[in-house]
Amino acid sequence: MSTGTASHQTALERGRAIIAQINPGLEAALAGKYDAYFPDFAETLVEFAYGRLYAREGLDLKTRQIATVAALTALGGQTGPQLRVNLEHALAAGASRRELLEVILQMSVYGGMPAAINGMNVAMQLFEEQDAASA
Repeated sequence: MSTGTASHQTALERGRAIIAQINPGLEAALAGKYDAYFPDFAETLVEFAYGRLYAREGLDLKTRQIATVAALTALGGQTGPQLRVNLEHALAAGASRRELLEVILQMSVYGGMPAAINGMNVAMQLFEEQDAASA
C-alpha cells in the first residue's frame, strides 16, 4: 500500500486502509476494550495514528513500523504489550524477524541493555507462538 495521502480520502478512511493491511481486527478489538469507557477511542486512534501519521508520505509503512518497534523497545519493559502488537504490524508490513531483532538489539545503546532484553523477550515469545501456531 502506498503511504501517499489521497485528497479524496478522510484520515479515518486512510487509517482504516492501513489497519486492513496490517491488523484487520484492530479497530474492533480496541473498540471492544476501550469505547465503553472512552467513547470513540478506537476510531480516534485509527484516524490520528494511522490515518494522519502512518499514512504520511516520506516513509513507507515498513520503515514506520520499524521506527515504532525501536521507540517502544527504548522506552522499556512497560511497553511490552504495545511492542508485541507493533512487532506483528512490522511483520505484516514486510519486516523480517532478523530486521526486528537487530533493531531491538540496536536499542541497547539508547534504551539500555535491560530495555533491549525485554524487547528480545517479547519478540522471541511472539515468534515462538507464531511458529507453534503454524506447525
